Amino acid sequence: MTDVLAPQSRSVTTPIPGPRSQELLARKAKVVPQGVPHQLPVFIASAHDAIITDVDGNRFIDLGCGIGVTTVGHTNDQVVAAVQEQVARLTHSLFGTTPYESYVRVAELLAELTPGDFEKRSFFVNSGSEAVENGVKIARRYTRRRAVAVLEHGYHGRTNLTMTMNFKPAPYATGMGPLASDIFHAPGSYPLRDGLDGAAAAKRTIWYLEKHVGVEDLACLVVEPIQGEGGFIVPADGYLPAMQEWCTANGVVMIADEVQSGVCRTGRTFASEHFGWVPDLVLSAKGIAGGMPLAGVTGRAEIMDAVHTGGIGGTFGGNPVSCAAAVAVLEQIESADLNGKAQRIESVLRPLLEGLQAKHDVIAEVRGRGAMLAIELVDPATGDPVPSAPISKAAGEQGVLVLTAGTDYNVLRFLPSLAITDAQLEDAIAVIDEAFSAL
Repeated sequence: MTDVLAPQSRSVTTPIPGPRSQELLARKAKVVPQGVPHQLPVFIASAHDAIITDVDGNRFIDLGCGIGVTTVGHTNDQVVAAVQEQVARLTHSLFGTTPYESYVRVAELLAELTPGDFEKRSFFVNSGSEAVENGVKIARRYTRRRAVAVLEHGYHGRTNLTMTMNFKPAPYATGMGPLASDIFHAPGSYPLRDGLDGAAAAKRTIWYLEKHVGVEDLACLVVEPIQGEGGFIVPADGYLPAMQEWCTANGVVMIADEVQSGVCRTGRTFASEHFGWVPDLVLSAKGIAGGMPLAGVTGRAEIMDAVHTGGIGGTFGGNPVSCAAAVAVLEQIESADLNGKAQRIESVLRPLLEGLQAKHDVIAEVRGRGAMLAIELVDPATGDPVPSAPISKAAGEQGVLVLTAGTDYNVLRFLPSLAITDAQLEDAIAVIDEAFSAL
């Protein structure tokens, strides 16, 4: 495949967008709702590893991976081979009617790979939002309680329940109510802004849950171990284990939303491991299947088995082609040392970002783990958030795709594939450096 794909280097030969992308943007405007956006105004024709090529032949260093999906790299050889073989054998049967082995194999792998040495169960759906919905459903069934707690700055999806769970309603829920009931947003841990250590932050969260929600009604606490859309916020040490201890003592199911942070993104197979946190349920999606749509709910057997027969599942959930892709990804964790690759990326990228911070005083913090790093932009004179979109736009025009994030839209997040090279990282950050200097 690599023989027919573009060279693995950045190259911009037309204005952005180029003429063919402009034609396609015009066609898009006529048939696709305006609510479906695009950050980089180009149409992609092909991709491999860390390079995406548009229809005009421009090549971009991809620091976004489809928001953390192609963690193993675009068109990863093992994933492509597994999909090609599976699609010729079986594309669909619905696991709930006539099962197949690959679904079971993914569940076996997740039982081994997720934190905790207890007996586990897994089932599969199509997207991260569905995984969150089902995690909540299972927790409510197991506890016979109604309330759901989430943390400030969290993001969990775009369905009615999950957009209610998001901290920031715009743009995900604006004008789309009524929203779901019994959802409570508790303060979490944001060291840059709150200055609290893990114990103090946990004490504040617990106070809110006990006083404002009520333990007797609380089914679950859903937490991203490293918050994604909120700006890659890393909690203070000790915060997550303290919250798990409180949840366990009070019969509350604590759920790790690892949709963005899981599957070797952070240098650990699941980001929860960085914090010594063993959740009751783990939600996975995005990077689990190398670009194919798949999401999983994995958890303690006694919690997962509380649901009656037929209460969970779905027509396309755990599709055999997606499961084959997931097996190809998960079996590479050890064979290709995916966690080592994420750690190597951090060892290169973090110093580069810290170099930017030393040069540009608008960068208030470099944070994250592994290949999930971010910089937060703050006016040093006023403390006000500084928008990150102009940097992303300027970088895109020079062939670097970098995503924005943050409750205040003032974070640049870096989600490169584990296949990215040191040279590509250095080239990309040089472009971003120029964007900061120009703006």
